[in-house]
Amino acid sequence: MKAPLARSAYFISLLLVLTYAFFTLRGPRGVAALNDKRQQIHELETRNTSLAQEIERKRDRIKRLEDSASDQELEIRERLKLLHPDEKVFIIGEPAKR
Repeated sequence: MKAPLARSAYFISLLLVLTYAFFTLRGPRGVAALNDKRQQIHELETRNTSLAQEIERKRDRIKRLEDSASDQELEIRERLKLLHPDEKVFIIGEPAKR
């Protein structure tokens, strides 16, 4: 009499565990959430890679500006629109409209 009762209890507990696992995996914290997290991780890793490349480009540019006086002068001329005292600038064409 005990053997069939024990088998039934094991079967019912196994069925309950499987049912719990099924609904847990289908719920909001289940497989779908896991896939979303993996997608987010992939996007963030891609963004980190591009930001690291951008940082490296900026470091190279800073290094180049530190080492080269001619590059510094070109940067000053382009960004700050500064000239040497003996230079003149002629603007040809219509001014840019805003």
